[in-house]
Amino acid sequence: MEPYLAWIIAGFVLVIIELLTGTFYLLVIGVGAFAGAAFAWAGAGYFLQAVAACTVALAGTAGVHAWHARNRKGGVEDNLLDRGQPVVLEAWVDAAAGRARVQYRGASWDARLVGGERPEPGATLYITGQDGNAFLVGAAPASRQQ
Repeated sequence: MEPYLAWIIAGFVLVIIELLTGTFYLLVIGVGAFAGAAFAWAGAGYFLQAVAACTVALAGTAGVHAWHARNRKGGVEDNLLDRGQPVVLEAWVDAAAGRARVQYRGASWDARLVGGERPEPGATLYITGQDGNAFLVGAAPASRQQ
């Protein structure tokens, strides 16, 4: 197989996987693979192909990281679509720390209770925000408006 075809296949695989993650990191690494393919098609040696791919991938990764840092909301995200939605407390992971598992839209999610009260499993709680992959939940429904 020609080297440029291997680079193109690697680029497409990375871009397709990126479509499943949505972080844009694999997208720019895939674009780096396409840069390696361009150098391979032009007849450059393996070292220059790798340097081109790495340069484009590193520059793109730095750009995506800078964009994510600029657009971060201080660590706690607010997903307005989920705020105020009811969840069912499945079980406590660490009741003292307020960490639990909740049922929401047919799936089990990590959650952190934002109140001093510790309800029993099966209780209905409401999403008040999001911190990374964990929902912030409380006993009272949160307002959907800001």
